[in-house]
Amino acid sequence: MGARRKSWKDLGPGQRFGLLLGAAVQWALLALALGDLRRRPAEQIRGSKRWWSAAVFVNTIGPVSYFLWGGRRP
Repeated sequence: MGARRKSWKDLGPGQRFGLLLGAAVQWALLALALGDLRRRPAEQIRGSKRWWSAAVFVNTIGPVSYFLWGGRRP
């Protein structure tokens, strides 16, 4: 048998803060990656802009991957 899922009201203040902080970091990374993709010319990106635009929506690993391997340094 699986464990019962916790609802928001079942979480303690520390757990709620951790979830909100994690969500804020994830949204910030997504916004920064999409902004950089839009600003940066295609010649300065490894691979396709379209592919990276889709990849950055994959959890937190997408934007982190883009910042580590997606952009070329001038």
